[in-house]
Amino acid sequence: MKDRIKKIRKELDLTQQKFADRLSVKRNTVAQWELGINTLTNQVIMSICREFNVNEDWLRNGGSDDDMFIKLTEDEELAMYTQILLDSTDDIVADMIKEIIIMYGKLDNNSKQVIKSATKNLLDKIKNT
Repeated sequence: MKDRIKKIRKELDLTQQKFADRLSVKRNTVAQWELGINTLTNQVIMSICREFNVNEDWLRNGGSDDDMFIKLTEDEELAMYTQILLDSTDDIVADMIKEIIIMYGKLDNNSKQVIKSATKNLLDKIKNT
C-alpha cells in the first residue's frame, strides 16, 4: 500500500506537504506511510479515497493503475470541484471565484445576459487557440 500512496500523490502532482494538508495530517506522517513505517488505518484509507476520489479496492489490494481513481460523472466532478472551492481558505483565486459567483447572483437578468455572452465569446477564443 505504501507504493500506491506515493503513486496517488505523484499522479496528482502533490508534494508530501500538500497531500498532508488535504488530509489534515503532518508531512512526516505521509512520508512514514510512503516508507511503510506506519500503516494506514481504515479511517485514513477512507479519508484518502474520499479526498482524492481513489478507488478503495485499488488502494487496499492493488491492480491496474487504470483503476486508481473512481470515474465521476460530469455532475459529480462539478460537485467535487465546487466543494473544494467552498472549502478553500487563503486562496486568492478561490476567493475571486466565490466573489464573482456572489456578484453574478445579484445582477439583473439583462446584466447576466451580457456576462453570459462575453463569457461564451471568451471561452470560444480560448478553445480555438
